[in-house]
Amino acid sequence: MRPSSAAPRILVVDYGMGNLRSIAKALEALGGRVEVSSSPAALKRADGVVFPGDGAFAEAMHRLRKLRLLEPIRAWIKADRPFLGICLGLQVLFDTSEEFGHHRGIGAFAGRIVRFPRSARVPHMGWNELRPRKGSWLMEKLPRNPYVYFIHSYFPKPSSQADVAATCRYGLGFAAAVERGSVAGVQFHPEKSQRPGLQILRNYLARVSGGAPSTKAQPRGRGCSASRRGRG
Repeated sequence: MRPSSAAPRILVVDYGMGNLRSIAKALEALGGRVEVSSSPAALKRADGVVFPGDGAFAEAMHRLRKLRLLEPIRAWIKADRPFLGICLGLQVLFDTSEEFGHHRGIGAFAGRIVRFPRSARVPHMGWNELRPRKGSWLMEKLPRNPYVYFIHSYFPKPSSQADVAATCRYGLGFAAAVERGSVAGVQFHPEKSQRPGLQILRNYLARVSGGAPSTKAQPRGRGCSASRRGRG
């Protein structure tokens, strides 16, 4: 068993979709010992798993199967080990998605991924207000209704409101973060959301370590841009 004083070992899953360097650097700056890998064997060395991603739901699931990561990740989640999905990494945690057809996900959370209504301009890109739910370990020590950075055209519709850790509004209200036990996901990019986003990453590392969030200094995050096509 890892000593409580040791830096938590975090696996950032590399399945070829997303900017892994930004999230890896943020986790390292907050005290994590980060490995970026696409190997199923890397899960055996990890205390926590972070699953970022940008792009299309179906392609992400295809790559997980091809890399033989799908079942090891399902087993990790079933064991309630610390897991954080980011953007597309949140979406694939759900049962199904309607993006470019009908596709099955990991199934960690009951619900589906749907597109914003035609009245909303997509992608939803930029800063928006987050409304954390009381009692969420992922949302601890955040300022009231902080702003975080989004870029997505689809959003989760959880079957159970008990799974919702935070909400946001963009034409309509939607779940911006979910959690159950030690498994969580966020629709926004915490590594690009400056102090609030980095506090969320700090909370995740504390969950991995089994303790309270640290007070390590936070680096500053930056925004990003993306196209309208194939955006989770």
